[in-house]
Amino acid sequence: MSSTAHSVSYPRSGTRSRAVQLDTLLLLAVAGILLVSAVMVASSSISIAARETGDSFYFFKRQMLFIAVGVLGCGLTARVPTSVWEKLQFPLLIIAFLMLIAVLIPGIGAVVNGSRRWINLVVVRFQPSELSRIFILMFIAGHAVRKQKELKVGLQAAYLPFGILAAAALLLLLEPDMGAAVVLVSVGMAILFIAGMQWRFFLMAAGLGVIVAGALIKFSPYRWKRVTGFMDPFDDPFGSGFQLVQSLIAIGRGELFGVGLGASVQKLFYLPEAHTDFVFAVFAEEFGFIGVLCVLSLFALMVWRVLRIARAAAEAAMPFQAFVAASFGIWVGLQAFCNIGVNMGLLPTKGLTLPMLSNGGSSMLVSLLWLGIVLRIGHESNLSGRSALPRKVSK
Repeated sequence: MSSTAHSVSYPRSGTRSRAVQLDTLLLLAVAGILLVSAVMVASSSISIAARETGDSFYFFKRQMLFIAVGVLGCGLTARVPTSVWEKLQFPLLIIAFLMLIAVLIPGIGAVVNGSRRWINLVVVRFQPSELSRIFILMFIAGHAVRKQKELKVGLQAAYLPFGILAAAALLLLLEPDMGAAVVLVSVGMAILFIAGMQWRFFLMAAGLGVIVAGALIKFSPYRWKRVTGFMDPFDDPFGSGFQLVQSLIAIGRGELFGVGLGASVQKLFYLPEAHTDFVFAVFAEEFGFIGVLCVLSLFALMVWRVLRIARAAAEAAMPFQAFVAASFGIWVGLQAFCNIGVNMGLLPTKGLTLPMLSNGGSSMLVSLLWLGIVLRIGHESNLSGRSALPRKVSK
């Protein structure tokens, strides 16, 4: 048995129980990120929670609740056969677009900080784009399986997923949420490329996407302001560059070992969104370069193990499952890169959370639900691989 996995027996009615291999390293990486999330949300939100709610641990308590519910949901989705998701591709795609449309309807969609990205569900606000992403990528994964041969020889088979991604991106831009649109389109394109799309078609589509994104930035005053603020934040340190300047100060103060847990100064109303989009900067301030390396290692480990599950599914002749697992790994890696890049001034501000670490109920719940699907894929690919092995026949 590999040192990176352990066996758990799952009884099956009418048959002998089988040993199922669980990816210990993946579970440890996720557990580590969730632990960091709990600690950093508590640390980075104390001041703002006390000011806005009178309870210093308000956001910490909510984050722990979302983690608990998300872990429970992860366990539930891990028990759902992936064939169910494969059969429900089209209905789930329709649901995804209905949610993206519903959030734009006044009275249904809630406006926060000038963006209409949430739906009020009595006690919590839910961000439909998080769940819609999974359903859309599942459909694209299914389409890639059905049209894999056509994708390898021409562009016609990619018209439908291109249209779906473009429509979803348009709805996200109307919220507006350009960061989510860019990530969704990028992951969808990556899946088509993995499925066999030729290099020249992939580069053509990517080039068109860059041109469209550039035009949206150029002709949108607030997006252009973000870009110019990112390019030289110290030119307007109290205006467009304020948030990035405060983030860079936080990261710089961390040096090698950090100032210590709870000792961050920038979280004290200097750095906006310190417990959400910029929690990485507060973490870097309190734990320093060594802590940053540890967190980056956890994300790298999680992405690596998820992509190994995708590869195992592909080798077990489960292409739909392989594409779904790969989409999760690519999404985690890409969004983590974008969030950390924004915090470090490498990318313009996009409003993207750090997966499974930033404060945010919708992101946490959906990420853990998606993780459960990936764990189920690993379970099924392991069983498929075992069943494909030659069996000894007793004489």
